[in-house]
Amino acid sequence: MALYREDISMQVILLEKVENLGDIGTEVDVRAGYARNYLIPKHKALPLTPENMQKIVERRAELEAEAGRVLASAMAYKEKLEGQTLILPAKAGPEGRLFGSIGPQDIVDRIEEVLGITLERRHIRLAEGPIRGLGDEEVTIHLHTDVEVKVVVRVVAED
Repeated sequence: MALYREDISMQVILLEKVENLGDIGTEVDVRAGYARNYLIPKHKALPLTPENMQKIVERRAELEAEAGRVLASAMAYKEKLEGQTLILPAKAGPEGRLFGSIGPQDIVDRIEEVLGITLERRHIRLAEGPIRGLGDEEVTIHLHTDVEVKVVVRVVAED
């Protein structure tokens, strides 16, 4: 007898737009663990019941207004970040290889220091993992399900 079943699913109704799932008010069928451990605790969805359906109908305008505010905030951040080149000094060897690496938290800290924008490290998308050498690298910043911006991170040798 198996103690774990992968095929157990759960129907939920989304409270906000979730990437690769749907928009506000969409009824979706997801794995029970994903619903239980992520969507419901993060207030992104509710279990699909008649009572919850009624709550969504009553609160839809409020939820859409909140989603609009979040999107507007992400667009404002995008405008500030677009076309930016972030210069990060790091200790490097003579061949241009870093002693250590530049990761998402280093980039977030530099953005806050230079531009005054507070982000979380989960917003930073490094295509090839941490930066380990000197030079320019294009980094994607994922601000919202509909908003991404690319910035250039220039790693220079520290004196």
